This record gives sequence, C-alpha cells and structure tokens, in this order.
Amino acid sequence: MSVSVVILNWNGEKYLDMFLPFLKESVRELPDAEIVVADNGSTDGSLKLLNEKYPDISVIEFKKNYGFSGGYNRALKKLKSEYYVLLNSDVEVTKDWLKVLYDYMQVNLTVAACQPKILSYHNRNYFEYAGAAGGFIDKYGYPFCRGRIFGEIEEDKGQYDAIKDVFWASGACLMIRSKDYWEAGGLDEAFFAHQEEIDLCWRLKSRGRRIVCNPQSVIYHIGGGTLEAEHPRKTFLNFRNNLLMLYKNLPHKNLHSIFRTRFYLDNLAAAHFALQGKFKNMRAITDARTEFRNLQESFTEKRNENILKSVRSTFKEVSQNSLLYEFYVKRNRKFSDLPRTELAVEDFEE
Repeated sequence: MSVSVVILNWNGEKYLDMFLPFLKESVRELPDAEIVVADNGSTDGSLKLLNEKYPDISVIEFKKNYGFSGGYNRALKKLKSEYYVLLNSDVEVTKDWLKVLYDYMQVNLTVAACQPKILSYHNRNYFEYAGAAGGFIDKYGYPFCRGRIFGEIEEDKGQYDAIKDVFWASGACLMIRSKDYWEAGGLDEAFFAHQEEIDLCWRLKSRGRRIVCNPQSVIYHIGGGTLEAEHPRKTFLNFRNNLLMLYKNLPHKNLHSIFRTRFYLDNLAAAHFALQGKFKNMRAITDARTEFRNLQESFTEKRNENILKSVRSTFKEVSQNSLLYEFYVKRNRKFSDLPRTELAVEDFEE
C-alpha cells in the first residue's frame, strides 16, 4: 500500500458509524490506499460494529488501552505503507482531503509530515482547537496554532490558507512518511497521551526535516477527546509531558534557563487554579512536576540521542516571546497579532 489511514479507536463506536462512510468514499480517490482501525481495548460495541457493518475495513485489535503513542506504534509496525495517516475517529473528511496531502508529499521530498486545515465540526466557520492551521510553540514550550492561542479560537476567514512550514502537525490528522516516523523513533510511549506529536515533530525538525500545514486539504474535527479540557488527568499529562518534551529536545545552552523560568510559571498556574477553587487541577500540576523529576534521569539517554542526531537547534517556528505575556498582558488573542521574531535560520516557507 502507498497510504494507510489509521484510526486509533477507544470506545468510539458512535464516531466510527458517523464518519467511516465519508472516509471510505474519500479514500477511493487513491487506488493504493487503505483504512485500518486499530482498536485500543474498547469495551463498547466498536468491534461488533466493524465486524457487522464494515467488514471490508482492516481491524487490528489490542486487548488493552496502550494510549495514543503505544497504540499507534503497535499498529503501524504491522503496516508496510509508504505513508501513514494518523486520524482521529471523530473527524469528518472532505472531498480530496487525502489526495491533496498525498500529492503534496509526493513532490515535496524534504517534508516529513503534514496536516490539513482543521475546522470545528460543530462550529464549521471556526478553527478547531487541536491543530487549527498548524502548530507552533514559544521558547518556554507553550503550544499554539495559526487560528488558536490557548482557548481562544479564531473564525476561519481564509487568513491562514497559505501552505506554511509549522513546528508541529496535529495528531488529529497527521500524514507522515513511514521512513521518517521510524527513523525518528516513533511516538514516545512514556507520554501515553497529549503532546506526543509535538515531541515527534520536534525530533524530525531537529534532524533537518520539514513539517507543513496544507490548508487546501480540509477536515472537520469534533475534538474534546475522552477527557474534558480541564480534567485533572489532562492537566497532569499536559504539564508532565511538556516538561519531558523540553528536557528531551532543548539544546544544552537553553535548558537550565528555560527550566528555571518554567518553575515559576508552573507554580503560577497552580496558584491560578487554587484561586479558582480547582484544587485537583492545582495538585495535578504539582504531581506532574514531581513525576517529571522522578522520570528525568530515565530520559537522559533519549535526550543524548536527540542532541547527537540534531543538525538544527533553532527554528523560526519557535517564538522567542512569552506566549503567556503576549496573551494575558498584551492581550494579543490572534496568531496574526503576535510579533514576528525572525531567527537567523533558513526560511522554508512556501
């Protein structure tokens, strides 16, 4: 196969039945493409639905939930395609979405991975939180997107329709060359879920590969996942994984200064939750920092490998301004409002 579109499913029976018909129709645009559902230990009727209603779709069944990273790594190892597409189950695709991404990757060989424009399924004129029109981070590790900063979502008016190099592509819909995926080590299973695609994209960019958003391809994403936005478990994973990602990938010259600042910023975030009476979220941040310290030594080998294999350590897609300061103090709520900090690195924009 040239392309394997892989849905990692966990108790997504409802979404599979909603969106597989659209997906099957769109995949026909490429004669050498397949749909695979990797079931991550579902306890609902997902497998029964697939067996009875979609027998032509390949299914990989796991007996337990390995998380986003572990589930995808195990599923993708069973496939021999040139390209993988990691696709959430709660996504409605549009005509030509896959062909646009495929054709772009075929002629842009320096691009390791790309994503489409991701719009909201329920509010279709607006971007969706998980990826919007391509991801960036600031120097302290805070992710944002063209079309979304923290919880502020922009209306899509075509303002981000240019094909653009980004720092990370969303795991909600990510096309990636299988060769690049495995050469970079795949998704880090220690993350379990949240920010693992940013970590993977950082490794790829450090090794000289490009990440792109191609808004000529469009999908609609319900989003929200299995946990509410401020569920303490989600808070814990986001803070812990973000610290692990920074430790794995930051160059030596920036590591200590960034972590000193993050100590204060993380404690400020915990205090903010406490003032709101969200004490479980406050505790999630302190627990995340504690677990990061416990795991840090075990990540030293991964860090050393990343540094050894890096050919670049600065990127124009990493803002040298504080996103927190820009958003909360200067009140810059749109991507287009943020100041442009041009670094002395090669510009890969289309």
